[in-house]
Amino acid sequence: MAQEASSLTEKNTSYQTTNSYATLNTLTPKTENIWVVFHGMGYLSRYFLKPFTKLDAATNYIVAPQAPSKYYLNDEYKYVGASWLTKENTRQEIQNIFSYIDSVMEAEKLLTPTNLILFGFSQGVSIVTRWMASRKVQCKKLVMYAGSIPNELSKEDFDHLDLNQTEVRIIYGDTDKFLTPERLQLENEKTIKLFGKHANVRKFEGGHEIKIDLLKELV
Repeated sequence: MAQEASSLTEKNTSYQTTNSYATLNTLTPKTENIWVVFHGMGYLSRYFLKPFTKLDAATNYIVAPQAPSKYYLNDEYKYVGASWLTKENTRQEIQNIFSYIDSVMEAEKLLTPTNLILFGFSQGVSIVTRWMASRKVQCKKLVMYAGSIPNELSKEDFDHLDLNQTEVRIIYGDTDKFLTPERLQLENEKTIKLFGKHANVRKFEGGHEIKIDLLKELV
């Protein structure tokens, strides 16, 4: 009698989960800028906020969502980092992340702020741009720092923005090891396609890092 071949099936299930996020300073009537900042691969949100401590605490309130997928950064199993996405089941994971960010915004009562700065660093650029495009989020400033804009996004995804009112910033270091000349050319093409001449591109001397003076320039 012939043995029946194995049959493997992947299935989905839904469940409720909980994830943290970090905030810096206090939201008060004196707050001039509300930041929602998305870290890069390998960060935890509470450590990602360190450069933002150099901003004026009275006028800046910062919210840092936490990427859900955590892992040990080296073989010592001591330091923990996190990642937003991989190539595995990406479309579903994006929707899960959107739901999480929506929950953070609701918990912080930031659904319609007029002084919102959206900031993505490295891998966080792909998250902030996808989320704001999906949810049609309005903001005072969109800052894409040392990261890549997802290829699937189109100009129509950002038609909800008044680019005469929303400031678009692109920032990167001239020795960033992740930004090859070919990749920079591709990112420039995507920037022009999505935002035309409205994007302000700033190149600084340095690598894959957040410069305090550049953060201060944003406010």
